[in-house]
Order: sequence, then structure tokens, then C-alpha cells
Amino acid sequence: MKIGLSVRIDVTKIDKARLYAGAKGTYLDLTTFVDTDQQDQYENNGFISQSVDKEEREQGVQTPILGNVKVFFTDGAQSAPKSQAVIDEDIPF
Repeated sequence: MKIGLSVRIDVTKIDKARLYAGAKGTYLDLTTFVDTDQQDQYENNGFISQSVDKEEREQGVQTPILGNVKVFFTDGAQSAPKSQAVIDEDIPF
């Protein structure tokens, strides 16, 4: 499935201490959560925030929401169901 996302962030909310130098530039790790089935009152399907590492996640550290994500395109393909029970009547229990 192909999905087109539009992302808008407020760069003033970026924690500059989380920027890091890479071989070809300065980088920032981001995380997004997208729900293609629901939109908020502004037609957004999710949000974007700065990533946290495993230790921070275990400590409950949360970074501020930097912006929103909006699905503007899907190719119409259906994704797999979130959970699917398979019952095979030929298998004895």
C-alpha cells in the first residue's frame, strides 16, 4: 500500500540538543503515529514528535508534539487487519 503524507511541524519547538551531526549534515530523529481510519477536527490523521531512545522511553520521557500529519493520498490497497483469528475446522483440538 502506498500512502502520501503531508507533514507540518513547528520548528521553534525542536529541542536543539537532540540534533546530531552525521556524515552529510545535521539530523533529527522524529516519530509519527498515523491512523488512516480517523481524522481529528482539523482533518489530521496523526502527529509528529521528536524520537526518544530506549532508556528515555523506559523513564517515561515524552517530547512535545511538533506538528501534524495528514494523509492526502492512498492507492486504495487494503492493509492487513490488525488482528485476525484463523479457525481451521480440520485441525482437532
